[in-house]
Amino acid sequence: MIVRTLEDARKSGRAVTAENGNWESVRLSLADDGMGFSFHITTIYAGTETHIHYQNHFETVYCISGNGEVETLADGKIYPIRPGTVYILNNNDDHLLRGGSEDMVLACAFNPPLNGREQHDENGVYALDEPALTD
Repeated sequence: MIVRTLEDARKSGRAVTAENGNWESVRLSLADDGMGFSFHITTIYAGTETHIHYQNHFETVYCISGNGEVETLADGKIYPIRPGTVYILNNNDDHLLRGGSEDMVLACAFNPPLNGREQHDENGVYALDEPALTD
C-alpha cells in the first residue's frame, strides 16, 4: 500500500508549476506506482487561460473548489466549471482551460499515467517519454 498526503507530496518535489505560471499540479500517483493511471490535484489560477491538447493521454477532471470554464476548440462550446462538475477528455479534445474569479482546484486522472515532470509543449501536449520524478 502507498500512502501520501497532499502536503507531503508537495514537499517531496511532486508539485510541478507550469512554466507560464498558470497552474500547479501535485502529482499524488504516477506511472512508477504501477496503477495504470496517474492522479493529481491541480490548481488553475484565477484569471488564467491555458491551451491544452492531450494527444497522448486521456484525462478525467473533477472540480473540488473554485470556478472557471473549458472551451472545446473544435466547436467553440464553452462549459462552466464549478464544484461538482466533471469533464472527461475522451477524444483527445483540443481545449482552452480558463480560471475564473477564484483559483480552481481540480482532481485529475490521466491514462496513460504521467511520469511526473511533464509540462505542456507549445501545442498544449504532454510528451510520453518524460523521465520519472523521484521523491
